[in-house]
Amino acid sequence: MAIASSGAPIGRSPADPNVLVIGGGIAGLFCAYFLRQAGHSVTLVERMTIGDPRGCSSGNTGFVGIGGAPMAGPGTLGNGLRSLLRPDDRLAVPPTLDPDRLRWLLRLRRAGSQDEVRRVAAVMLEMKRRSLEILREARDSTGPGTGFSATGMVQAYKSPASFARARQAVPVAVAGGVPLRVLSPEELRAIEPDCDFDIAGALYNDSGGFMHAPDFAIAFAEVLAGLGVQLLDNCAVLGFEARDGSVLRVVTDAGVLHPDEVVLAAGSWSGALARQLDIRLPVQPVRGYAVTVERPRNGPRGPVHLVEGTVAVRALGDRLRFAGDLTLAGMSRSISRRRVARLVRTVREHLPSLTWDPKPQVWVGLRPCTPDSLPLIGRAPGWRNLSIAAGHGHNGMGLAPVAGQLLAQLLDGKPTAMDASPLRVGRYSIGSSERGER
Repeated sequence: MAIASSGAPIGRSPADPNVLVIGGGIAGLFCAYFLRQAGHSVTLVERMTIGDPRGCSSGNTGFVGIGGAPMAGPGTLGNGLRSLLRPDDRLAVPPTLDPDRLRWLLRLRRAGSQDEVRRVAAVMLEMKRRSLEILREARDSTGPGTGFSATGMVQAYKSPASFARARQAVPVAVAGGVPLRVLSPEELRAIEPDCDFDIAGALYNDSGGFMHAPDFAIAFAEVLAGLGVQLLDNCAVLGFEARDGSVLRVVTDAGVLHPDEVVLAAGSWSGALARQLDIRLPVQPVRGYAVTVERPRNGPRGPVHLVEGTVAVRALGDRLRFAGDLTLAGMSRSISRRRVARLVRTVREHLPSLTWDPKPQVWVGLRPCTPDSLPLIGRAPGWRNLSIAAGHGHNGMGLAPVAGQLLAQLLDGKPTAMDASPLRVGRYSIGSSERGER
């Protein structure tokens, strides 16, 4: 795939698109790109501006690369519930009587079995590998090349026991396609000469990189506009008119659209929009935090993952950002000082000599998460012209590029770049088996 630099609308009025993509985050942008490449006329609507700080594609660290793990794992839910008493847990699960959230938590528990984690991790690995190829081609083409960096990533381990387990797992990871290697203290110093780490050891992932959020999204939107995609930002979807399994009209605060096809890719807002069509998506907004400070002179130069604390750290020019944390608390974007303190404490434990402005910039975003950490991609069951591209979760930047490609291929009935069946929208349908029709 190569990002093209120009194009023209084909055959239809922009006000009457062949395909309407709802959502201007990284998921919606890649859906629009691949649909346009396939010859469709495409309109994309975004309730905010593309790159808006409130969006999940704006304030995070943008980490991509081959690796990572699903959110669910053995004991994940129990640890989340214990977070009510233990503020150091990465996942916080406040009490709730919301039936959708309780159902999602039950599915999260089932997704944490060892067999499920292995299955999901293999799918995620393939998706991330293909997404990385797409991003590298974008970087080398006339597209938003400055919005993506593939520099490699340090994975730091605080405790000797965790580092020993990680070292033992390296041969298996490498055999599975994850390019990891153990760093000696001298090699770590060569990669990060300014940093004083207080860790037991580190690995290096040669594929690791990051998108420059929100620069990549803003630049990519400009590429889409050049291709003939109509971009309507500050345009909220208010409702739908549907009949017999078809969406006939989409009502927005800028007017009414009559698309032939609709793609719902609105991140954490996808669930509420889908409910207007009596569809309950197994997607929950999971709150995450990012803290941005003036970059200390002894801060890291490249991306660093503090593995045990599940905190990502990366430089942004003259600033330093560290992000992480998971709070399952609905659509609220309120700031928990306790959770911010956990992030700060984790960074200081690994990089104790860092100092920064005592009043950092704190960002809160909502990650749209499924219980198994795989997005929902494809036709909504029972609908003739409605497709879903939602639930990319805390790995969204690394999953969205190939997910957009798969969505376009599925919509056109073409062979897919990889097996898309693990991503099907109906895998958690009511009445399906406990494993979600797998």
